Amino acid sequence: MSKLTRSLFVLSLGLAPNAVAQDAVDHLRQTLPNGVATGDVDRHSAVLWARAQRPGVLIFQVSDRADFRSRARSELALVRDPSVPAKVEVDRLVAGRTYFVRVLGGGRELGRATFRTAAPANARRGLRFGVSGDQRGELAPFVAVRNVPQSDLDFFVALGDTIYADYPSPKLPIPQASTLAEFRIKNEEVYAERFMRNHLADLRASTAWFATIDDHEVTNDFAGGAHPSTDPRFAFTTEQHINETVLYGNGLRAFSEYQPQAALRYGATADPRTAHKPKLYRTRRFGADAQMFLLDARSFRDTGLPPVTRDPVQVAQFLATSFNPGRTMLGAAQIADLERDLQAAEVDGVTWKFVFVPEPIQNLGVVAASDRFEGYAAERTRLLRFIDQQRIRNVVFVAADLHGTLVNNLTYQLSPIGAQIPTGAFEVITGAVAFDAPLGPTLVELATQLGLITPQQRALYESLPRVGKDGFVQNLVDGFLVTLGYDLLGLQGSPVQAQLVSGSYTNTHTFGWTEFVIEPESQVLRVRTWGVDPYTEADLSNPAAVLARQPALLAEFTAVPR
Repeated sequence: MSKLTRSLFVLSLGLAPNAVAQDAVDHLRQTLPNGVATGDVDRHSAVLWARAQRPGVLIFQVSDRADFRSRARSELALVRDPSVPAKVEVDRLVAGRTYFVRVLGGGRELGRATFRTAAPANARRGLRFGVSGDQRGELAPFVAVRNVPQSDLDFFVALGDTIYADYPSPKLPIPQASTLAEFRIKNEEVYAERFMRNHLADLRASTAWFATIDDHEVTNDFAGGAHPSTDPRFAFTTEQHINETVLYGNGLRAFSEYQPQAALRYGATADPRTAHKPKLYRTRRFGADAQMFLLDARSFRDTGLPPVTRDPVQVAQFLATSFNPGRTMLGAAQIADLERDLQAAEVDGVTWKFVFVPEPIQNLGVVAASDRFEGYAAERTRLLRFIDQQRIRNVVFVAADLHGTLVNNLTYQLSPIGAQIPTGAFEVITGAVAFDAPLGPTLVELATQLGLITPQQRALYESLPRVGKDGFVQNLVDGFLVTLGYDLLGLQGSPVQAQLVSGSYTNTHTFGWTEFVIEPESQVLRVRTWGVDPYTEADLSNPAAVLARQPALLAEFTAVPR
């Protein structure tokens, strides 16, 4: 699709400032309050999604013509319960083609979306996609992603914490969702209109959507593969694993209902934690440019290690225990799938491999590390050593969860405090769509409480502009890293052939998203950080200033493939 055609389609979503278009959008949103979405896209199939406000029949039409005058196909979905979205899967699509979707009901058109199928297997056409995570319902309508529909993306990844089931929000002002109905309310809320805006629904209508869970789709820092007795929130049950409990089941079911994705399950794996359980792992190949690997790092993990203080004995014990080879974050079945698919992508000549994991895999020190890969260091080493020894090139891990952007190359150790072994891979942690407060002020507050910075240093931080505050935070994190012999933040001096075009490798004081662009001929990867100034729920009591914010380009770097 030409940029002009795509721009005209975006205008049809209601992003134009004329009154007629806005009236039409208001009507459509009253009928399909969460818009129309597409996802789980590959070369020849896609899942189409919408939620009706009343029982009845929805007709999903898909065509490679925006006017639907020819080659349109229809699929019907019966809506019995309006709280449950409708989904249909379409196949026999043509690789590398733009498709248009419209939803009909009651004899009229209710809403539209568009997506592109993945490019043919050996094509090098370039790729453009976006990633973010972490969106709290009380901070809607998510102005940080308002520019995504105009960005001509091939897909967008929601990398966990798509809701905060354990935070009060306007539509469910209680501390923790527990029933299926309550989890549905939380999921519906983030895709609903607020203050006459619906930026997340507009995003999902403009490109294919992929999503996975982190913890807040259920409850904070839960470990799905652990025994319920290890967590008092799940203790009163007879199941053997937290991922078999009612609370987990309700959270995951509501998440799955509100995502345009097919419901998959593992088969009879050797590990009871994954056997016959829901499977969120996805891999998709986009021509010869790239392959994505989308992980579930929550449902099968062992219990997190106890948090540590600055006590050297505690630190040493944490590092030693994290290297226990029996501990897992991903589960044996999922890590085997990932290793197999990574190796196949390298053998088949795919240039870039993007591993999407909700929690960071880069070393950030032991402070608050229990929930990250650093608490599962043996499995971290297994995966990075596999990439290194199998010579799998151009691997980029993309993570979220920290509510700020940090970029670093990846090394691994064979034992605690062992030598750092380079991999040539690197990680981009993306900032939050909307989480108050962002990483920067959160880290500074933690450092203040731990006595790592003086009152004078805190006052200096507070006096700095945003760029200066980011530099302060980078120095703070680097201070944690250097004590353990880890590489400092950034890609300078690493095996990655990268160039910082603008900004910094650290952005920790904004809400936003990250854009990845592969140039078709050179295969150079361009990574851009977009963001807006953060805001609070209190700021939205007078929403005009928040709603006027436009995402700005904060940083950009390039990486040359090996």
